[in-house]
Amino acid sequence: MSRSGWFVESLATQSLVIFAIRTRTVPFFRSHPSLPLTLAALGVVLVGAVLPASPLAAPLGFAPLPGGFFAALVVMVIGHLVLVELGKRWFYRAAATPPTGAPTDLGTRFVRRRAARFSVAAPPVRPLRRRRPGGPRPPAATGADPE
Repeated sequence: MSRSGWFVESLATQSLVIFAIRTRTVPFFRSHPSLPLTLAALGVVLVGAVLPASPLAAPLGFAPLPGGFFAALVVMVIGHLVLVELGKRWFYRAAATPPTGAPTDLGTRFVRRRAARFSVAAPPVRPLRRRRPGGPRPPAATGADPE
């Protein structure tokens, strides 16, 4: 029975944590997920919860779970999502404050340097040469040998 409980609990927390990490705001209250994402995640959790009570349970080594487990599962999932939300806020707060005295364009410079290997540069444009007044003229390229 512990294998069944572990399977259902890990599947529920891993499937529902995508709602917390997909946005900086609080999920479901300030940022609503798309309907396909919601249906897919809830469908995975539902299939995982029903699987230990299905005919496939014996070959997978699962046993039916008691009803009290699902009450505890709700508490565990809510606790897990709250901890993920707190960790997310801590991460974004730490990422928002750059260290003092450090240049702020290092990220864009790094990206440009890395992308330069995959970019095709245009041939460099040479500036026009200006003749200096009173100075010697550059030799003319006529193709003939000077004598």
